[in-house]
Amino acid sequence: MRARFGGFRLSTRIKSLMPRSLLGRSLLIILVPLVLLDAVALQIFYGSHLSVVSRRLSGAVAGEVATTVELLRRTPDPEDQAWILDVAHRQYELNIHLQPGAILPNVKRTNVLGPMDDDLEAALHEKVHQPFTTDWTSDPRSVWIKVQLRDGVMEIEAPRKRLYTATIYLFVLWLVGTGLLVFSIAALFMRNQVRAIRRLAGAAEAFGMGRDRGPIRPEGASEVRQAATAFNRMQERIHRFLTQRTEMLAGVSHDLRTPLTRMRLALAMMPARAEMAQDVAEMTADIEEMERMVGGYLAFARGEGSEQAVPTDLVLLLEEVAAGARRAGARVEVDLPSELMLKLRPDAMRRALTNLVDNARRHARRVRLTAKQADARMVQVTVDDNGPGIPVAQRESVFRPFESGAAGGTGLGLTIARDIVRAHGGDIVLEGSPLGGLRARIRLPV
Repeated sequence: MRARFGGFRLSTRIKSLMPRSLLGRSLLIILVPLVLLDAVALQIFYGSHLSVVSRRLSGAVAGEVATTVELLRRTPDPEDQAWILDVAHRQYELNIHLQPGAILPNVKRTNVLGPMDDDLEAALHEKVHQPFTTDWTSDPRSVWIKVQLRDGVMEIEAPRKRLYTATIYLFVLWLVGTGLLVFSIAALFMRNQVRAIRRLAGAAEAFGMGRDRGPIRPEGASEVRQAATAFNRMQERIHRFLTQRTEMLAGVSHDLRTPLTRMRLALAMMPARAEMAQDVAEMTADIEEMERMVGGYLAFARGEGSEQAVPTDLVLLLEEVAAGARRAGARVEVDLPSELMLKLRPDAMRRALTNLVDNARRHARRVRLTAKQADARMVQVTVDDNGPGIPVAQRESVFRPFESGAAGGTGLGLTIARDIVRAHGGDIVLEGSPLGGLRARIRLPV
């Protein structure tokens, strides 16, 4: 169990480090094999070719140093030693200096890139059999080798070119350069492909929020083009469906309102009889209720689909709605900033806000409207009242059509409001209000 939990945590940590965007993940898929390929190639080169060459070069220099040390040990005559040092300089390209009476200093060894220093150390240990030190950092062109002799220290200046080959730097440069070139070309192509997907996602998001940008131009890979073409066809079908539905419902509304109007006229022309007054009043109220239901259903089904989103000051809309509610006799308080510019369908949003405020004023004596910038991407509007509220278990069901019409409404007000807000990319939730009643909280994207 513990091992499984540890594996889950490791998997979660790895996923958290993964790029979230398609472009980042695609480039990572390209980058990881590239790095692995370069690492394998470098290891093969480093472990075989470079290692062999380095060992041979180091062995040659160590052998020459060992030969020189042996000759100096066997010929104590100063003139002979000078001749040996001159031959070593001419034949081996080694500058050798003797320091009589000197003692080899105890210095810490420094490492350099590549196997050259390790191979030289190993070769000197194998062939010289005397204490020694190597210095790779003091001179960029030479390696200094100091060997402890019986009567002093022999200091050797060996050219670096005799101990390593520049192939490693050329090879690493070639690996890095080709890897960067391949990665750059892949990134350029992947960015173009992802750009088409981003445009498709942006068009779908805008269409879902009621911002009709028209058909998008198919581009990118064949699958992306196919998705863009399918989106254009879907968008066209939805537009055609909305147009046909609106036209059909307009005709249905006209056909229903005509007999209702005739019935209202017939009731108005009936002889005024005391015994029929109550029946006439009830029938008139029923006709008015049917007309309200027909109008509400038509507005719900239409969904303000033909209106286009434009930059709108949400604060002005809220003030207009509050003023309308006050004219209807409601007590409405507002707490609004100076300006909140959003891209909205103003008539549709006005209808949604009016429905919420009307719903609040029918059930309460006090209504409060507030708006604020919730974060960088969202604006929040709240409609609070001090009415009886709605039980928590019923707060979601009242958004269904004809579920909330018990207090004189048609049961479509909240449904229409949520439909409009969701068409803008937001949502409405019902909560308990600080005023003691119900709060309708609206969140809209900036």
